[in-house]
Amino acid sequence: MKKSILIFAFLFLNVAGFAQETESKYDEKLAKSLNADEYGMKKYVFCLLKSGTNKTASKEETKKLFEGHMANIGKLAKEGKLVVAGPFMKNDRNYRGIYIFNVETIEEATALVATDPAIQAKLLEAELTPWYSSAALQEVTKIHEKVAKTKM
Repeated sequence: MKKSILIFAFLFLNVAGFAQETESKYDEKLAKSLNADEYGMKKYVFCLLKSGTNKTASKEETKKLFEGHMANIGKLAKEGKLVVAGPFMKNDRNYRGIYIFNVETIEEATALVATDPAIQAKLLEAELTPWYSSAALQEVTKIHEKVAKTKM
């Protein structure tokens, strides 16, 4: 009986401790600064980058356009307009990468993709759709700077 009480007490304390650790740590100031709704979410625009129709660009031209593409990614990230960007690994769908824009409308995102030299030259094409996700996603860029030993 004594052993059962000790086991019960041990389990109860562990469950109580776990419950305290998983309680919400809501930060109203942070939520407001990130424009989070009551669920901690917000609107973004998701962009799927695909291979474009330009198949005639030279290697030199392509290299220069992709240097501009990378510079544009950096610029948009610094402005807070781009919260995630990254390439896909080789695949058979012509998927090249993604952007997640910190804007609410397709029109705003359309204006942003128009600043990308690789899209302007039709090396890439952008497919845009509204997306709803965690407002905390905007913090990825700040965190990434802390984990990237070498800059791209």
